[in-house]
Amino acid sequence: MLMKKNNVFELPSLNTALSLLGMAAQIEALKAEQKKIAEQAARTILKALDAKDSYTFGHSMRVAYFSLVTGTEAGLTTEEMYELELSAIFHDIGKIGTPDAVLNKPSRLSEEEFQIMKKHPENTYEILQGFEGFEKIALNARYHHERFDGKGYPLGLKGEDIPLAARIILIADTFDAMTSTRPYRKGLPYEVAFEELLQFSGTQFDPQLVKMFIEGMRKEALKNEEEFYIPLMDKKFNKNAA
Repeated sequence: MLMKKNNVFELPSLNTALSLLGMAAQIEALKAEQKKIAEQAARTILKALDAKDSYTFGHSMRVAYFSLVTGTEAGLTTEEMYELELSAIFHDIGKIGTPDAVLNKPSRLSEEEFQIMKKHPENTYEILQGFEGFEKIALNARYHHERFDGKGYPLGLKGEDIPLAARIILIADTFDAMTSTRPYRKGLPYEVAFEELLQFSGTQFDPQLVKMFIEGMRKEALKNEEEFYIPLMDKKFNKNAA
């Protein structure tokens, strides 16, 4: 950076340059510390969700895994993958405020109960937006039930107006719901679930992302691994949702 002195531009002194570099390093260190604090606070909330509803906790880990598989196939950057990972992990954190009678109901929800359940993306947004550096993550989680054709909720966003991470999470979220075995029904085989996703491509789901998701998941199947790893949690989880 040039500095003006007596109408002549001069290079800054070595001490000035070193001082500026030191300030930049301090700013980066502060950002990193704030990021660690926000992550730890969010993990604490996630533990509370696990205590309230262990299924939703496990579901969130699998959705993160499915989302990262898709992100890898889509060629996302390291920064984009980090944002996607956190958005997927915390996409359902708002369910911590959903009544147990609705959250754990073993049969079809009534219209009134469904309206209560539909509030969880907004609840998630309210929780996450308070964390420093989680602004994009809060928005991605808020919009993960928006549909590609504009018929989703809470705002009815359409197509690429929906953040990329939210479009990926919707696919991962739906896939896990279809393939998970619950006390009242058996999960669908992966190939059957793939066909369901393809059927609703262009309406509910981004068609290009569905193709990437299926391609990525088929590559994962070739690895023949029983567990997947979530970097933020620094832990492996069982792929079996039973």
